[in-house]
Amino acid sequence: MSLNATPSSERIHIAFFGRRNAGKSSVVNAVTGQALSVVSDVKGTTTDPVYKAMELLPLGPVMIVDTAGIDDEGELGQLRVEKSLAVLAKTDIAVLVVDGTVGLQDADRALLAEFEKRKLPYLIVYNKSDLTGNWDYSSIHEICVSAKDGTNILALRERMAAIVAPAVNPTPLLEDLVSPGDLIVLVIPIDESAPKGRLILPQQQVIRAALEAGAVPVCCKDTELALTLQTIPSPRMVITDSQAFGRVSKIVPENIPLTSFSILFARYKGDLLTVVRGAAALDTLKPGDKVLLSEGCTHHRQCNDIGTVKLPRWINAHAGCELTYEWSSGTGFPRDLSPYKLVVHCGACMLPPREVQFRMQTANAQGIPFTNYGTAIAHCHGILRRSLGLFPEAAALLAEQTD
Repeated sequence: MSLNATPSSERIHIAFFGRRNAGKSSVVNAVTGQALSVVSDVKGTTTDPVYKAMELLPLGPVMIVDTAGIDDEGELGQLRVEKSLAVLAKTDIAVLVVDGTVGLQDADRALLAEFEKRKLPYLIVYNKSDLTGNWDYSSIHEICVSAKDGTNILALRERMAAIVAPAVNPTPLLEDLVSPGDLIVLVIPIDESAPKGRLILPQQQVIRAALEAGAVPVCCKDTELALTLQTIPSPRMVITDSQAFGRVSKIVPENIPLTSFSILFARYKGDLLTVVRGAAALDTLKPGDKVLLSEGCTHHRQCNDIGTVKLPRWINAHAGCELTYEWSSGTGFPRDLSPYKLVVHCGACMLPPREVQFRMQTANAQGIPFTNYGTAIAHCHGILRRSLGLFPEAAALLAEQTD
C-alpha cells in the first residue's frame, strides 16, 4: 500500500488548535507547504475542521486537521467550538498555536488541561516570533516559530516526529499470531453486502499484515471453504467475515483456531477485553431495552444489511424478545449513552485507534456495556469461547464471566 493510499484510519492525526487570529491556519499552511487553509485577518475565517491526508516528512502518512478558533463567540460560534473539541477524540498529536505577541490566554490554558486529561502528546507553538524576537523554546512542549517567514517550521516538524512514538497504536493486527510460512485461510463471502470489484478494508489490511509477517494468506468464499480445507487441512488459523460465523464454525474442525476480522480489529483498534466483557450484556437484555448499533463510517445500506437487519435479528433471537434499536454512523456517536443497555460497534476499520478507545471510554465511564459486531455475533451463535482461542487473556475473562 503506497503512502498516498494509506487509509485515514491508519494515519497519524495531527490537529491544530488555537484562538482566532493566533495564526493557526498560517502555521498549518507553513507546516504542510500547501495553501490548505484560507488565511485572513478576519477573526473566525476557519469555520469547520479542515482535513488533509498527506505525506509529511519526517513523519510519513498523516492526517492534518485545522480547526475553528476555540474562543469563537455567539450561538453559531459555540457550535464551531464544539466541532473543534470533537476532533480531540481522534487526535494523536495536538498542536496549540498561540499568538506570541499576547501569550497564553484562559482559553489556551483550558485546552491544555484537556490535553493533559486525555493524555494527548502535545506541542505549544508560539507564532509571530518575527514580531516578538523571542526564539527561546527550551521546554520539550514549546517551540517559537514564524509562519510568515518560515523560521523554525522545520524544527516544528521534527519536534512533532519526536513525539509520534507514544501516539502510535502499539497493538499488532495479526503479526504476533503468525510465524513465517504459516498458512492462514481468510473467509470472504461475496454476496449482496460485498462491495463490487473490491475487498473491504479489514480484509485488505489483514492480507497485508499476513504478508508482512511472512505468512501465506489463502482467500476463499464461505461456499468454497470445505474444499479449501481439503486442500489445506491444517492451516494456522481461519479468519472469517463475522456475518458468516455461524456457517463457517460448522465447517472448520475444532482443532483449527477460528476468529473473525472484527475480533482482530477489536484488539487492534480498541480493547478486546472491553468488548468481551460487554458481550455478557446480551444475556441480560429484556423486552423493550434499547440497543445502540454504531458504525464508524457511512455507507449505502443493502437490503440485508448487517447493522440494520442481520444483527437485530440475531440479537432478538438470542435474547428471546423484541428489543428497541437505534443507529449512529460516522462522527455521530452519542456522548450521552444513558438511554442504552448496550452499545454494539462495528469493527471500526475506518476510525483511528484513539477515537475507538474514546468511544469505549465514554461507554465505560457511563457504565454502559460496549461490544462489537464480531464479538456479539460469535456470542449469539454460541461460539465466542472458540473464537477467542487465539487470545488467552480474553478467553480467561470469558471463562470467568460464564463459569
